[in-house]
Amino acid sequence: MATKTLRRTAAFRALFRALTAGSRGGPSLGKRIAALPRMIAATARGEYDGGLRLALMTAATAYVLSPVDVLPELTLLLFGLADDAVMVTWLAGAVLAETERFLAWEARRASVIPGGVVH
Repeated sequence: MATKTLRRTAAFRALFRALTAGSRGGPSLGKRIAALPRMIAATARGEYDGGLRLALMTAATAYVLSPVDVLPELTLLLFGLADDAVMVTWLAGAVLAETERFLAWEARRASVIPGGVVH
């Protein structure tokens, strides 16, 4: 339970940092969104270790967009919408945190000179 809370807290912090990044010099929202296709491709090629996180983000997106979730919203009104609001907030924070992590991984990878070690 504590691990989930820490992950949720990290996602919310990333969301806040991304929304205030323009004033701090961090990656802009546009750069983060542009990194998504590269992140998915690098994960699919097995170069980037974001598979589980991408799967969770995909599941969250499917949950929010799913027509199965309409019944609780119709019957419970605001309480039914609250779970979607929490999920969308988590998803936004998770996407922002993961794209920040991916951009840092890309920068580290670009600074590595390919070749073998000379003894």
